Amino acid sequence: MKKEKQGIGEANAKIILLGEHSVVYNQPSIAIPFPAAKTTATIKETVDQTIIHCEFYHGLLDEMPELLESLKETIRVTLKQLGKENYPLEITIESQIPAERGMGSSAAVSVATTRALFDFFDTNLTQENLLAIVDISEKIAHGNPSGLDALMTSSSMPFYYIKGQPFEAINLNLDAYLVVGDTGKTGQTKEAVASISKKLTGSDSAETKKSIDQLGELAKKGRFFLENNEPTKLGLIMTHVHQLLTKLGVSSPELNQLVETAQKSGAIGAKLTGGGRGGCMIALAHDRIDAEKISQDLVASGAKKTWVYDMRRGI
Repeated sequence: MKKEKQGIGEANAKIILLGEHSVVYNQPSIAIPFPAAKTTATIKETVDQTIIHCEFYHGLLDEMPELLESLKETIRVTLKQLGKENYPLEITIESQIPAERGMGSSAAVSVATTRALFDFFDTNLTQENLLAIVDISEKIAHGNPSGLDALMTSSSMPFYYIKGQPFEAINLNLDAYLVVGDTGKTGQTKEAVASISKKLTGSDSAETKKSIDQLGELAKKGRFFLENNEPTKLGLIMTHVHQLLTKLGVSSPELNQLVETAQKSGAIGAKLTGGGRGGCMIALAHDRIDAEKISQDLVASGAKKTWVYDMRRGI
């Protein structure tokens, strides 16, 4: 019996470790791939018209709602490049990455789908070409993306980033576990960014600028600790960063509660991740036993979902 032809593509989530918000003001940030949460796309042949199956939609590609326009464009651009615009396919997308939590969900869907389509048609896909395709869809989803989400959801190494400069790969060397906790509430990145911008033109502009500069310095130190196996020092930086972000007004009661819970549970450090005012927080643990305890305590404290990531092995 002939085996059914299929193509498979995967992408991982991304986590901002350090540098949220200050990156807007030309300070460095550090992002890491987060393979504990993945998106998988599977492509099969069908007849007549292309069909999509995903969490938000089941139906024909041509009738997809505007909400999924970035995915539709990914498929259109990729098939055009492959010379297969009219080839009927069944595309199934399964994602463990929650939307609007700062974990790169839209980019991960585009990365996984593009990889699956190239795999189905037995065509080589370079990283450069992948990022170019995903950038097109991310412009639909986010307007003017930095490219960070596309890079991190398709990569296996952390990157150091300063706006307007090339991404720098980081040699991850850290004996620690990262726990991610989801508040269950969507992040409010645009509102948070706007609020800091307003502070910079207000009466407390000097103090706001000082906090932004501190966040930049902490990201620089964090890179060294990440590359030189200093989890305790990195944890202290994470906690300090959360205090500064809270002071800037971009945290939330839910995030603060989960960060406090992680700290009481034995985390080396904890902070919000991403745009803030919702979304997710992260906590650093020495070992898996500590990480699992933190994870359980976060759920008991209201986290809707948690993930544990072994930073030593990238799994």
